[in-house]
Amino acid sequence: MKSTITYLKPVSLLTKLFGGIVFLFAFVVIIFFNYLFGFFMLSFGIYLASSEGSQINFDTNKFRNIWSIFGIHFGKWVTNPKYEYISVFKGKQKQRVNSLGASTSFSDEVYLVNLFHDRNQHKTFYRTFDKEDAFKVAHHFKLAMDLNILDATEPKQKWLD
Repeated sequence: MKSTITYLKPVSLLTKLFGGIVFLFAFVVIIFFNYLFGFFMLSFGIYLASSEGSQINFDTNKFRNIWSIFGIHFGKWVTNPKYEYISVFKGKQKQRVNSLGASTSFSDEVYLVNLFHDRNQHKTFYRTFDKEDAFKVAHHFKLAMDLNILDATEPKQKWLD
């Protein structure tokens, strides 16, 4: 029985489709026109069609951060520590945009699902902008790994049943 949990950052179908078309069209450009521009288009198509995420394999007790393109996952497996609990944490994600000498920053709330081990060490397994989605993933881990969930989304933290 293969027991691997995989979570990928969602990418819209339209973005994946556009990335796939750019990827295929890049080969035409490489063959008939310009190698350099074709390889640029190829890398841009791969970027659009790809996603990031994480995997845990319970059969081999391994974890990896992955980069996925067209359903193929890349990443290095490392041995899992003994996890103690799951935490859903609310944080801020900042992004800076520079253009033509002007600069601005955006800040979004992000929810992190962390797996804690060795008292205060953690691995961030999942990141989302939706609180319900974060708790759904945490509950999935609770069932799969028999761990407790700590709700750290509010100033007063609480354990969930």
